[in-house]
This record gives sequence, structure tokens and C-alpha cells, in this order.
Amino acid sequence: MLVTWKYRIRDTFIQRLDPRTRLIYMLCIIFAITLPDIWDYRIILPLFLISLTLYFLARIEWKDVKRAWLFIGVFVFFIVGLNGVLSGRGGPDSVTNIPSPVLFILPLKIPFTEIGWDIPLTIAKLWFSMVQITRMLTMAILAFPIPYTMDPNIYGTAFKRMGSSDKISFTMDLAFRFLPTLARDFSITMDAQRARGYEMDKLRGGIAARLRRLAPLIIPVVMQSTVTGEEVIDAMDLRAFGTTPRTWLKELHYQPRDYMMLAFGVSILIGCCVLKWGLGIGEFFVPDFFTILFVK
Repeated sequence: MLVTWKYRIRDTFIQRLDPRTRLIYMLCIIFAITLPDIWDYRIILPLFLISLTLYFLARIEWKDVKRAWLFIGVFVFFIVGLNGVLSGRGGPDSVTNIPSPVLFILPLKIPFTEIGWDIPLTIAKLWFSMVQITRMLTMAILAFPIPYTMDPNIYGTAFKRMGSSDKISFTMDLAFRFLPTLARDFSITMDAQRARGYEMDKLRGGIAARLRRLAPLIIPVVMQSTVTGEEVIDAMDLRAFGTTPRTWLKELHYQPRDYMMLAFGVSILIGCCVLKWGLGIGEFFVPDFFTILFVK
């Protein structure tokens, strides 16, 4: 799957925020939602709705993000969700230990053997899977708009102004740029091979045969990435990178809206800490209304 970031200037509230504000706010929400034993849907669902609102405020076109969302959807729903439904792992022990009505028994068996298991699918596992999916989507929705709405030229500056060293800031800058650059090279190579009459759309045969047919794509892309990396290293060496502190061309300044957003994110983090360690709220439980849906 080819995923590229399509950054463009949008006159939106999200894009007008300082990049440091967006990164710090995102970290606050991620820390809040991943606190130990925070599995209460009454905490997770409001955070999800807030993140979803901010995502819509970014006004990203669906045509730009549909492939990336497909990738995220496959990972979240079919990997995280199925793991929660089948095993109940990845969360608190109460998911599998608390008494819960069994919806049905799923028999799993290793082909051509007599080895198998009967896996009970309980209401607790189903509810845990839904909560886990919501947690993952909350974090994904926060991070997703960043490459589409944040100017790539200020990645390094943002991390530097947050207190990171020059090496860490430049490393993060290159890391954010790597995937779009790799995708661009892959797209250019694919178009070049198609122009030469190479069949790209119908790959037949087994795994080995398909890999052999993809070699005219993979090898040039890998070679180009290697050459680009060497050019970046040479450019940094010529500028004596790492010998003295660097200066950064871009300047960042907080605005009143940034302070409001930062205060909101920190308040959420502190509030979740108070709910968890002060009031003891956040443990996993299955609400009665969900059980009633399946048990009559």
C-alpha cells in the first residue's frame, strides 16, 4: 500500500496552532489515555470525541487520507480488535477473570492435527475489544493530521524549541520526511517501469515469483534511498554538523490560543491522574446496558 503525505496550507484552527502546542497536547492525551488501568469507557469515550472533533477541524480531504485510513483500519479492527475478542489479552486480568456470559464457543483447530482449542467469546471480551479499539483510534486520530497539516520545514525547529538537542531534532526531522520521500521514489519508479512496458498490475504466481517480479521496483528504490542517505550525510559533514550548536532559521512564537490548548491538554492529563489515583476511577468493567443487549 502506497501512502504519501499531502501537506497543503489550510486556514484552519488546527493549522494556526504552534507545532509545539500540537505535539505537547498529543503527548498529554496519549499519556492520559494510557495510564495504568485506565479502561473505563466514561473516560476514554470523551477523549475520543474530543480528538475526533479536532480531527474534523483540520478539514483534511478524504481523497488524501483514504489509503492511510484503510491501513489504520486494518490494523486496529482486525488485529487489535480480533485479539481482544479472541483472547482478551493486552488489558487488565479482569477481562478474563470476571464472571461474564458466554456468547458462543469458537472451536479452533490446527489443520491436519488433532490439536485444538475451544475459545469462549464472552461479553467482557467483546466490550474490552471495543474499548481497546476506541483507545487506539483516539491516539491515531491525534497523530494522523500532523503530517497533512504541519509544514515539513518546521519539524526540526519544533523539536529544537521544545528543548531537544540538535542531533535529536534533526533526526526527528529526517524521520518525518523519510516515508513521504520513500513513497515518492516508489511512485516515480513504478511510473518509469510502466512507461517501459513492464506489467505491474497483474502479478501471478507464488510468493517467490511475485517477489522476483517486484525486483525492478524494490532494487531501484532501495538504491535511491541509500544514495539519498549518503548525500544527506555528506551535506551534514560539509556543514560541520555536531561540532557546535546550530542555529535554526524558523522562529516559533506561542499565541493565546496555544496557551489555551496547552492548558486544556494538561488539565485532561491531571484530571485523569486524579480520577485514577485520587478517586479510584478507571478500572475495567462491563456496563449493564451492554450486557442487557445480549442477555434477555
